[in-house]
Amino acid sequence: MATLAVKKRRKLKSGDFALTFLMMGLVVFGVIMVFSASYYSALSKTGDPYQYLVRDLIWAAAGTVVFLAATMLDYRVYKQLAYPGIVVGLILLLLVFTSLGKDSHGAVRWIEVGPITIMPGEIAKVCAIAFVARFFSDRPGRIKSLSMGIIPALIVMMAYVALILKQPNMSTAVTVAGIMCGMMFVAGLNWIWIAVLGAGGAAGCWVLLHLPGGEYRLQRYTSFLDPFADPLNTGYQVVQSILALGSGGLTGVGLGRSIQKTLYLPEPQNDFIFAIIGEELGFIGCLILMMTYLLLIWRCCHICLNAPDLFSMLLSSGITIMLAVQVLLNIAVVTSCMPPTGIILPFVSYGGNALLIFMGSMGVMLNISRHSAV
Repeated sequence: MATLAVKKRRKLKSGDFALTFLMMGLVVFGVIMVFSASYYSALSKTGDPYQYLVRDLIWAAAGTVVFLAATMLDYRVYKQLAYPGIVVGLILLLLVFTSLGKDSHGAVRWIEVGPITIMPGEIAKVCAIAFVARFFSDRPGRIKSLSMGIIPALIVMMAYVALILKQPNMSTAVTVAGIMCGMMFVAGLNWIWIAVLGAGGAAGCWVLLHLPGGEYRLQRYTSFLDPFADPLNTGYQVVQSILALGSGGLTGVGLGRSIQKTLYLPEPQNDFIFAIIGEELGFIGCLILMMTYLLLIWRCCHICLNAPDLFSMLLSSGITIMLAVQVLLNIAVVTSCMPPTGIILPFVSYGGNALLIFMGSMGVMLNISRHSAV
């Protein structure tokens, strides 16, 4: 018994070192690739080729502070914050449509307060994760009840999804819905309901794409089937991405030597940074990156399986699903396996809000692992 107690104390002090190592490796790699991918874009826009590098370094430093804070803060605190958090998430999503909302390329997805820009869609993901984790851990039997469990959770999900779609931001809406449905499945939702929710989601997407005025959306979301059919319009970004990946070959053209980043591929430091990685580091570089993500997801799954209680298991499951879904969607878009969406590559793509959210989430995972007896 004494030996077991000593082991538990040691686990509480150490946590999952592999998770920390993998996350920090991805962050450092991301800073390097953001600088490489954004060099010409930043030079063209601002005259300063180091603008994105400096900002990304600041966000990475801030993310490290958030990671360490989340590591030290007991994960059970998030259970008390879950219900207020879901309300805060809704308020932030509503503020997008006020004077605080920032318009960019025809979409209003940010809140601008002085020099600070907040993306409520990213915050909505963690708010939804905490809510589902508490809602079904307080009373595990709720997942078997349509009126007391499934419908209330779906109402919250639909409210979030509707507000995010209005921005419009279909990719984030799909991600939030996928995370919440995935967590409900982990909580014990029957396969039949999973099929019903999937069919309902597919039908909803079909309706959105075929509503009056949705012709452009339909063209954009079907362009991945043959991006070269309209290479200068709806298929442009995907075509440039495919050209970048194809140019990289097995070993790549070399770090910093990408051609597509020289103002051919729009915003190469963001959603399509994986294409620049493929061009500069080749198939081998992409393979190593994907293996790193797989190892990180595996460590997250290990933490889920050994979580000390139901709340922490659901909370860590939601974070794991969020990570896995975004990696999968981003790479699928870049390789033209699915319609183009605004999903960033976790820890690697440029974006302060997303980096803070993901590094903080890994801090929560590490805190849960410190409380695990295994």
